[in-house]
Amino acid sequence: MPLPETIPVKYTEEEAEYVSIRPVVRQSFRAAELVDMVLAVTGKDLPRIQQILRSGTVVFHSYRYWWEGFEADATALDEILARYPDTYPENDPQRPFRAERCTEAILESSGSPARHTLRLRREVVDTRKLLRARSFWDCLMNLTRGAAPAYREYSYALRGDLYSMVLAPPQVAELARDAAQYAPRTLRAELANLPAMAQITFLCPRANSRDTPLK
Repeated sequence: MPLPETIPVKYTEEEAEYVSIRPVVRQSFRAAELVDMVLAVTGKDLPRIQQILRSGTVVFHSYRYWWEGFEADATALDEILARYPDTYPENDPQRPFRAERCTEAILESSGSPARHTLRLRREVVDTRKLLRARSFWDCLMNLTRGAAPAYREYSYALRGDLYSMVLAPPQVAELARDAAQYAPRTLRAELANLPAMAQITFLCPRANSRDTPLK
């Protein structure tokens, strides 16, 4: 049985602990667009995707979406999911980290969820100050030369493979010094939380990936 051609969806900003007074937006999603959003939350987990489509609600990027739940045919869902890459086993040695493919570094403090998160995109950070031979991006990549970060998973939300490593206090202190010397001035306020960071994750979009946002 095919999936519904279009699904009327409502959404609003998610507000914890009290009734939301945010405006409700209405939009029609194609089935593939709705699955694309749910996939970013669940990963490539067919039963869980079916359960969410049946329940008719999901929280994505701080917004709550809801629709009239429906039974999603497994065969029809498989056809959509086949367009997306598979993840690999954790710490898979066949997925070595390559700095030249990295497009973003995500620093996090300890705790779950992390109290502080800092996302640094290469196109913003990889700029050299006048008379400086290196950029702050070079400093971030230098962390991976002594001990390569471990492969963690493929992120359907971020559209790429994630590699992580724990940061020792001396590494954090060195990063803070490097930030003062090499980072763009526009990042100074964000980098103020660097001393609290305990882990760094590198995002590497997969080459020749079939995972492109659905239109």
